[in-house]
Amino acid sequence: MIRRMRVVIGLGVSLLLMLATVPVVAHHAFAAEFDSNKPLSLTGTVTKMEWINPHAWIHVEVTREDGTVEQWMVEGGTPNTLFRRGITRDSLMPGITIVVDGYQAKDGSFKANGRSLTLEGGEELF
Repeated sequence: MIRRMRVVIGLGVSLLLMLATVPVVAHHAFAAEFDSNKPLSLTGTVTKMEWINPHAWIHVEVTREDGTVEQWMVEGGTPNTLFRRGITRDSLMPGITIVVDGYQAKDGSFKANGRSLTLEGGEELF
């Protein structure tokens, strides 16, 4: 009886551990959130930089030709990866104009995965 109970508890714990890894694996799938068939280029002003794990987020205000203003969130690399490339949390201060090339979110929201980010003067950050 005790042995059977230990087996059941062991299986239950194993199942819980396996289920706990599902969100972690799902998070890192580019294709789950972004559409590689929807490349975009955004030019705008940085309003905020979130230096958080697992990915940094750059908030960009984009003014379209018709005058409408859009608030975009651009996913960058991990803070560790960006830091190794010489980018810090202070590299993208509010007010800086940037050009982002990347891919739009599948749900059509103002979210993008940034593949390259260039400062107004032409310096490419990533």
